[in-house]
Amino acid sequence: MVKVLIVIAILALIAFVAFGQYVGVRNTLVTKNEAVKASWSQVDIVLQRRADLIPNLVATVKGIAQQEQTVFGDIAKARSALLSAGTPAGKIAANGQLDGALGRLLAIVENYPQLKSNENFLRLQDELAGTENRIAVERKRYNDTLQDYNTYIQKFPNNIFAGWAGFKPNEAYFAASEGSRQVPTVNFAPPAATPQSTSPQATPQPAPAH
Repeated sequence: MVKVLIVIAILALIAFVAFGQYVGVRNTLVTKNEAVKASWSQVDIVLQRRADLIPNLVATVKGIAQQEQTVFGDIAKARSALLSAGTPAGKIAANGQLDGALGRLLAIVENYPQLKSNENFLRLQDELAGTENRIAVERKRYNDTLQDYNTYIQKFPNNIFAGWAGFKPNEAYFAASEGSRQVPTVNFAPPAATPQSTSPQATPQPAPAH
């Protein structure tokens, strides 16, 4: 009888310790998951800010470069997909498409000197560049927070407790390279003058005597 009680006590102790670990892991997962959501909310804010700037930027460029309809259409589709996406993964995918379309829009500025002196365009371009910088910062912070969550959830025995608690790894990373988020640089400086040749001119030869 005593041995039975001892076994029961040991099993109860093991169950108590396991339950304590489960509660601790679950609470940590809740905290880390909320941190991921908070980081994403900051990303979502700056993505929305950029989406709000785009119509004015496109309208300004349209006034001068009306024939660039393909680029305008690509931007409209990507922006619509971004705003209608309901999950981080969907918004990340749509944002990648918008990056490419927006880059092409800014690249065509070189073909239209009028835009380089348009005050409204220059102001919008500055605001867009500032927003892009904020996106890069918030994107890195989100990716770091998400990686911390995924690393924790995949460790043993956290992965077992996570399964019991209904937590799963989250793979909604921003996977694009840093270069893809850089705004194309537009050079407004006049082209440098081509240096003149400094080689001495040939000395005229006298005509031959007849």
